[in-house]
Amino acid sequence: MFQSFESHASPDQGPPRLAALRAKLRENGLSGFIVPRADEHQGEYVAARDERLQWLTGFTGSAGFCIVLPDIAGVFIDGRYRVQVKTQVDLAHFTPVNWPEIQGGEWLAQHLTKGVVAYDPWLHTPKEIAKLQAALDKTEVTLRPTANHVDAIWPDQPGPPRGRAFIHPDHLAGETSAAKRTRLAEVLRKAGQRAAVITLPDSLCWLFNLRGADVPRNPILHGFAILHDNGCAGLYADTRKFDAETIQQLGPDVTLVPPENFLPTIYDLTGQLVFLQTFLPIHYPFYDLKGPVLLDMSSAPVIVHSALVAAGLEVIDGDDPCRLPKACKNAAEIAATREAHLRDGAAMAEFLRWLDEQAPKGGLTEISVVQALEGFRRATNALHDISFDTICGAGPNGAIMHYRVTEETNRPVRQNELLLVDSGAQYLDGTTDITRTIAIGDPGQEARECYTRVLQGLIAISRVRFPKGLAGRDIDALARFNLWVAGQDYDHGTGHGVGAFLSVHEGPQRISRLSEVPLEPGMILSNEPGYYREGAFGIRLENLIVVGTALALGDNRAQMSFETLTFVPFDRRLILTAELSPGERAWLDAYHAEVLEKLAARVSGPTLEWLKGACAPI
Repeated sequence: MFQSFESHASPDQGPPRLAALRAKLRENGLSGFIVPRADEHQGEYVAARDERLQWLTGFTGSAGFCIVLPDIAGVFIDGRYRVQVKTQVDLAHFTPVNWPEIQGGEWLAQHLTKGVVAYDPWLHTPKEIAKLQAALDKTEVTLRPTANHVDAIWPDQPGPPRGRAFIHPDHLAGETSAAKRTRLAEVLRKAGQRAAVITLPDSLCWLFNLRGADVPRNPILHGFAILHDNGCAGLYADTRKFDAETIQQLGPDVTLVPPENFLPTIYDLTGQLVFLQTFLPIHYPFYDLKGPVLLDMSSAPVIVHSALVAAGLEVIDGDDPCRLPKACKNAAEIAATREAHLRDGAAMAEFLRWLDEQAPKGGLTEISVVQALEGFRRATNALHDISFDTICGAGPNGAIMHYRVTEETNRPVRQNELLLVDSGAQYLDGTTDITRTIAIGDPGQEARECYTRVLQGLIAISRVRFPKGLAGRDIDALARFNLWVAGQDYDHGTGHGVGAFLSVHEGPQRISRLSEVPLEPGMILSNEPGYYREGAFGIRLENLIVVGTALALGDNRAQMSFETLTFVPFDRRLILTAELSPGERAWLDAYHAEVLEKLAARVSGPTLEWLKGACAPI
C-alpha cells in the first residue's frame, strides 16, 4: 500500500527534545528559535528530513510553526488543526496558539521583552521575517539568521530525498518546456528584468516538464532555477536523480547543475555572508547574472535574497513567473484531467457500493476502509500514488479536519454514525481530490440537516456565474450562506487550487475569504464546504471544478462559471429534499444523471445496478 498507519510522533517525545533545544539555545546565547513546517523551497509538502516541527512537538499538520522561548513554546495552528493539536502535543510543555488570529510577532512581543530570537534563513521568506521584525520594533528583541538548531539536536535526521526525476510528456503538458521558457523570457524582457530566480518545486516541474519523487504523494522534484531573459536556464538539482534520457529531454538551453552550487554563499553562525568564489559553478554563478533579477519574496528563502543583494544585484519583488501560467491549465491538461477524474470516479463508485454492502455486516474499521479504497484505485492499473493520505474519520474522528488514522487511533465504523472519507489519486494524466460523507445506518435528523446545508453550499458554488475579474474571496460566502443562517460555519477555505499531475494543493488560486487572485479560465479548484461538531461528527463534501467562460446573458457582461470534473454520487439518504430549492433539486438531479451516464460503461455490473439507485432523481 501507499498509505501506512504507523504513528509518526507522540506527545511524550516532545518534552525531552524541547529541553535539548533550549539547552542548545542557551549554549549559543539565544533567547528563542522559530521552528516552521517548511523546507528551503517553502512548499506545503516537505520531505522527512524537513519535518522539524513534527519531530520537536509531535504535531503532524500540514501548516503551522513553533516559537520556542525559555519559559513557553507556542505551537501556532489554524482552524483546521485546533482539535488535532490537542491530541498530538504535550499540553504541559507546548501551548497551542490560534493563528492567524494571533500573529507570531504579536505573541513574541508579549512573551519576550529582550533577547535574540534565531531563525534558519533557508526556512523563512523575506516578507515573513520583515513582518515579524516590524512587530518587534518597539521591543528589545532582535531576529538573527543562524544555523538550524533543531538539526543540531536531531541525531537520526533523515538524509535529503533522492527520488527519481522523470519526464512529463509534452502531449499531457500541452506545451514544450522550450515554449514555456520562451514565453516567460519574453515577459521578463518586457518588464526590463534580465533573469528570474525560481525556488518553488512545482514551478520547476511545470517549467521543465519534469516530475519527481522528493516528497510524499506529490510528484515534485526539489531544486532551484535561474531563468534568463533569452530563455536559457540553469536547473540546480541533484544530478543523481536524472538518467541520460531525462537530461537529454532538458535540451541544449538548460544546464543541469548540482544544488550545492546554487548559492555563492554560506552562512556562518554569526549570520555574516561569506563569498566563496571557488564554490561557484562555471555556467550560472550569481556574479555573472545581470540585474534586475525577479524574486518572489513571499516564497523564496531569506538567504537567497541576501545572496543576490550581497552580489550587488538589483532585486525586483514579484510573483513567481510560473505560478499563474501553471495554474491556468491548457486544453490538453484539462482534457487529461477529465479522463483522470472519470477513471477515479469509477473506482470511487466501486468503493461506495462495496461500503454499502459491507458496513451493515459490522467489522469495518477506518483502516480497513482506507485499504479497500486504495485497492479499488489500484485496480485501475493507472495509479501512480495517492495524492495525500486518505482522511477516513468515523463518528467523532470526522470532526478532525485533517485526521490521519493510525494503528493507535483506528476506530470501528459503527452503526448510526457518519463516515467522512476525503481521498485522492495521482495518475499520470491528472490529480484527483474528492470527499464524500456517508451514512452508516441512521445517523439522525440533525446530521441530515447539517449535511443538507453543506450540500447546498457545494451546489451554490457549482451553479454560480460571476463577473470576470472576481477572486475567490468574492464567492466564498455563497458556500456558507445556509450554514450561517443556522448559526454554523467551518474553519477552512471553501476551495484550494489543484495541479495537473502535480501538487494536490496548488496556488495561487483559492476560494477563500483571504484570496485576492482573480479566477481565470483553466484554474482547477476544489469545492469543499463542511461542518464539524467536535466529539460528535464531521461533514465535508468535495468536487473539483475548473474555471471557464460563461455564455453571455443579459447585458452581455463577461462572466465566468465552473465546470465540474468530479462525478461520484452524493448519499441520498442524508439529503432533506424538502429543504432544497427547485434550482438546487434540478442541479442535483442533472448531476446524478451525468454521473450515471459517464460511469456506466466504466464500472462492474453490480456497481452499475447500485449506481442506478444512487443516481435516481430525488
